[in-house]
Amino acid sequence: MANFYKDNSDLKFQFSNPLMKRIVELKEDGYKDFGKYDDAPKNFEDTIDSYDRVMDIVGQISGDTINENAEQVDIDGPVCKDGRVAYAAGTKVNHDTLTKAGVYGMSLPRCYGGLNLSMVPYVMAAEIVGRADAGFANIWGLQDCAETIWEFASQEIKDEFLPRIKNGETCSMDLTEPDAGSDLQAVALKATFDEAKNVWMLNGVKRFITNGDADIKLVLARSEAGTTDARGLSYFVYDKKWGGVNVRRIENKLGIHGSPTCELVFHNAPAKLIGDRKMGLIKYVMSLMNGARLGVGAQSVGISEAAYREALKYANEREQYGKKIIDFPAVYEMLGIMKAKLQASRAILYETSRCVDVYKAMNSLLSPDRKFTPDERKENKKYAKGADMLTPLLKMTSSEFCNQNAYDAIQIHGGSGYMKEYPVERLYRDARITSIYEGTTQLQVVAAQRYVTNGSYLEMIKEYEALPVKVSAEVQAACPDAQKKLETLKSKLVAMTEQYAKAVEKVDGNGDEYIDFQARRLCEMAAYIIESYLLVIDAQRCAGFIDSAEIFTNKTESWNTARFNYIENSNPEEVLKNFKNVSADLSKLAIE
Repeated sequence: MANFYKDNSDLKFQFSNPLMKRIVELKEDGYKDFGKYDDAPKNFEDTIDSYDRVMDIVGQISGDTINENAEQVDIDGPVCKDGRVAYAAGTKVNHDTLTKAGVYGMSLPRCYGGLNLSMVPYVMAAEIVGRADAGFANIWGLQDCAETIWEFASQEIKDEFLPRIKNGETCSMDLTEPDAGSDLQAVALKATFDEAKNVWMLNGVKRFITNGDADIKLVLARSEAGTTDARGLSYFVYDKKWGGVNVRRIENKLGIHGSPTCELVFHNAPAKLIGDRKMGLIKYVMSLMNGARLGVGAQSVGISEAAYREALKYANEREQYGKKIIDFPAVYEMLGIMKAKLQASRAILYETSRCVDVYKAMNSLLSPDRKFTPDERKENKKYAKGADMLTPLLKMTSSEFCNQNAYDAIQIHGGSGYMKEYPVERLYRDARITSIYEGTTQLQVVAAQRYVTNGSYLEMIKEYEALPVKVSAEVQAACPDAQKKLETLKSKLVAMTEQYAKAVEKVDGNGDEYIDFQARRLCEMAAYIIESYLLVIDAQRCAGFIDSAEIFTNKTESWNTARFNYIENSNPEEVLKNFKNVSADLSKLAIE
């Protein structure tokens, strides 16, 4: 029987990170729930044991049920009839099995039926489910909406909606519209307050809504008449039982077929305001989107894991010219790079999760009677900024690596990989959306580039650089030359950091347009250096990361040198003119 947690030692390794003690300390708040709830831990070791047991359950269900249903769900997909969505049979089985196992609402406080899990195990569960079926991961992962309700809604709304998540009621975040995709400031769906009924009414259309016929919906709508920007938008919660929302159609998509992506019509749909008016996009949606981007990062790592395993399995089985294809350098090189990209993606995924864990847990402890000390305020600021800086890099690189690994998995399969008899074909289709939804790769660059220009990424890299290389006794025993290897890699990273700083200096001061043009290259340079450092750090505690640390750092050196050379040899005025000329030619052709 397959267990997608137990068969991957990289996952449990994350619970041994030194920062986990601080995270658990904050999340459990002095273990005040012990004795009050049956599942509440009494100390750190008990908490980690609890995390381990929950992941074991998720891993077993993912391997035995969700993964086994994935192929048929991909074929069947959901259907829309009379304005409602019916899941594929396998999707319903997946959902019911996880509900019965009690792992919905796992990050919610115990008073609402949750398990009070920190972000690290929650993200880990998302990765595991994503490995089994990326489409179902969308349905399962949208319980993130509950986090938004918990963080920002009134007590009345919390009490009304949060206990229902544990019982398997599904969620959706209804943001995009036909004329408002990435540009959410353009949202036009109207929210009008009905004085007689003392309720908000929603009218309009939403498009590309994941799990669009969900039980509980968080809806971004324009509450302020006459406005056209973000300041006129508020956030609302809607209950399916209230009526007024119908599914016009399910979008016919390339991949993630099990996840119903819907076009919705709102007609006098009653809703309740979350938080303050006019703060819908500015505060609440931005928080939710960051969480969703963390979720896509987990989903991307899950798909990468599945693609790598399928490629490795096939390479060990397939024979050509009298030997297994894994013995060919072209194949084992490809597999090595796939694993390095996978482990680099996982490293930044959990580094980001730990940052989110610290600052959100700290914020949850605030009250009129409980304020931050100066040291706590400094700690909170550090990790909040860290999460904000790392999230776009995570979303950008993990989704791109996910697509690359799915591509390479098919390549290793050859013609067989192009056939539907093998799961890599489905993985390739499922992977493609990860670099598009919840903000395209290009939008992640927009979110990240201010940290390039203000020097924050360089400061973060310098903090990693300041950490000494000190391998554990276990690593030393497993790999006697580990210390030397990792010190060599660090020396390379120090040189790459200097190169990155020069590239930033070269671009800066040449106008906003040129900075925008080169931004992706600079963001990628920063991301690859950070991910290399994270692998070097992990390799000091676990020998299983040494090979990937070496492969990925060497690839980073190659990738970043290419980017540096392009920037170094570019004339700002000429390069912009060249690309604009091409765009002008294409525009003429389109007109003709």
